[in-house]
Amino acid sequence: MKQVVQNYKSGELALLDVPVPGCKPGGVLVRTAYSLISTGTELMKVSEAGMSMLGKARSRPDQVAKVVQSVATNGVPATYRKVMGKLDSYTPLGYSLCGVVEQIGAGIDDVKAGDLVACAGNEHALHAELNWVPKNLYTPVPDSLAPRHAAFGTVGSIALQGVRQGESRLGEVALVVGLGLIGQLVAQLLTASGVRVVGADPDPARCELAERLGAAACGDPASPAVESAVAELTDGHGVDQVYLAAGGGSNQPVELAARLCRDRGRVVDIGKCRLDLPWNAYYEKELDVRFSRSYGPGRYDPEYEIEGRDYPIGYVRWTERRNLACFLDLVARGRVDVEPLVTRTADFDDAVETYQRLKDGELKAVAVLFRYPEQAVGDGASADAPVVSVPVVPGGARSSAPVRAARTPVRLAFVGAGNYATSMLLPHLARRDGVELSTVVTTTALSAANAQRKFGFREATTDLDAVLGDASVDAVFVVTRHSSHAELTRKALLAGKAVFVEKPLALTGEELTGVLDAVEESGNDRLQVGFNRRFAPLLQEAGKRFGTRTGPASLRYLVNAGRLDHGSWYLQQGTEGSRFAGEGGHFVDTASWLLGADPVSVYALAPSGNEDLQVVLGYPDGSTATISYVTTGAAGFPKETLDLVADGKVLQLDDFVRSSVYDGRKRWVSSRLPKARDKGQSAELAAFVRAVRTGGPMPVPLRSLVATTAATLAVRAALAGGAPVTLAEAR
Repeated sequence: MKQVVQNYKSGELALLDVPVPGCKPGGVLVRTAYSLISTGTELMKVSEAGMSMLGKARSRPDQVAKVVQSVATNGVPATYRKVMGKLDSYTPLGYSLCGVVEQIGAGIDDVKAGDLVACAGNEHALHAELNWVPKNLYTPVPDSLAPRHAAFGTVGSIALQGVRQGESRLGEVALVVGLGLIGQLVAQLLTASGVRVVGADPDPARCELAERLGAAACGDPASPAVESAVAELTDGHGVDQVYLAAGGGSNQPVELAARLCRDRGRVVDIGKCRLDLPWNAYYEKELDVRFSRSYGPGRYDPEYEIEGRDYPIGYVRWTERRNLACFLDLVARGRVDVEPLVTRTADFDDAVETYQRLKDGELKAVAVLFRYPEQAVGDGASADAPVVSVPVVPGGARSSAPVRAARTPVRLAFVGAGNYATSMLLPHLARRDGVELSTVVTTTALSAANAQRKFGFREATTDLDAVLGDASVDAVFVVTRHSSHAELTRKALLAGKAVFVEKPLALTGEELTGVLDAVEESGNDRLQVGFNRRFAPLLQEAGKRFGTRTGPASLRYLVNAGRLDHGSWYLQQGTEGSRFAGEGGHFVDTASWLLGADPVSVYALAPSGNEDLQVVLGYPDGSTATISYVTTGAAGFPKETLDLVADGKVLQLDDFVRSSVYDGRKRWVSSRLPKARDKGQSAELAAFVRAVRTGGPMPVPLRSLVATTAATLAVRAALAGGAPVTLAEAR
């Protein structure tokens, strides 16, 4: 299928061929009929991409702050690779469309194949021939509404949410500053609710359009016409609300709002404009400044948008989805007219040319629609729909060391191509001799296309079963969200593949049992979990310097994990497990490797009110390891520090930058400071590829992988019971 994308580093726009997205549970696969270009938001993004690196930094100070924090945590080289990887990737455009449902995911019962729906979301309602859309980001289109008009649903919801924030009442007067697409819709919505509207925009054509669609008066904000109209309509008191629907760097809109708003009036910011509030003017009138957050309640909440958890109507009357349905109803009943706003309808094949004309100013538009090739409506069948196939699983037990032809490359497939895969795994594999990146599998088409372009995968697809059934694939990397690791690992083992799965291997005991059942059923134990720290060069060298111990050891591991950004999928504990369940295996494995044994008991404490944990692991020889996993520490402090004490010796690791060993007589310090924190990914991948190529043992014994996973899972049981748990009981 085709999709409009942009490279944020170079500014390149392209109509790219990408795989069809998979139809996941909790949503529907939609074939687009019309999608709408937001001539404000999208063109701002397109313009930013054409800036210099300094210009990009100035336009996004929030992202610059994240980069600075990443440098403090991960070092300059790793941060540079991560930032450049993100910049030099194709990103999608679009967030408002109308289309036909092609496939229904599990759990969906409110629409059927062939239904017309309006869709929202800058990750789900893209300028693409097919999109997967979760339940709370689509709504059925009324029978009387044309698809081209339903494509306005998302921008209409943005305007509607802004009007709701203004709490307008019958008979009031409002000022709308900025008469672009959003401003025009705000003006119509206010007029439909009995509010008289004055519009302000320097473009005479937009002012004339707003007046034709119901505004009382419009004019250039720099002229006396707007002020005169406000004075006449309000008897000199000023408007009840001001809606800021303008963009750009001028402070004129907020100054105009202060001058023309009545005492204790409301100012609602909908667009992205400069907000240097003149303190005296806003203070003396005691103006109420409000922000309107996109489409409405639910926006930026992954539990609402992705998991489909609706807010009870008794507590939240107007959510994103209910705003979307309400706006479509208003258009269907003729209370809002969107047809006069359409400046141009372009064929989707001309998307790149259309964007370029908008960017260059050759095409001046309020709204532009993309029209997609007509498709049959009915049972939802399509030639581009993904093909589901069942892989052939070898019968009976098979050797755990598959025979490979001499001197042939190790062929690898990746399931998932997110940030960790593209920044920490694939760069090492792409330049390794004797490795062929065969296929990348993702549920979103663009991420597969990006990975294929950047790392040279032979194929990109959304069809996992086809990859598992491909006999030429030697090993499968599972680098997806935590909740899918165990099931994908189980499927790959049953298909006879060597498997590298990022931590965690499993989130529950049942999932771990399922993986082991697959090993037993297939006879295939070719499994490695991404516990990379034991392979870190500094830790390896320090371990050799420390030498063999004779008595019990005490190990302290401080993990300054820090807080997660709002909206991170790591916070979705209902589906993705706790943070420690997802990440804690790293630290358990490192401790067990240093102590040379698997833990036999687990005790855990957690203070209330945050995610901090104290985990104590017991080992057969009486050694203990205490892992302090904290999220409330200082951001500038190193993430991982470790001390191992035994036999009169001390080993120290300082965030994989420096290691030291004290033996009572002398002190050894790592002879070099690495240019970047090397946490062992490269060495771990080399060991895994070598094992696959030669048929030798996996880098970490399966017994150890299971013990580490069981210990990590036992933390939850220990917290619940308030007493130590033996791993024999927890498995």
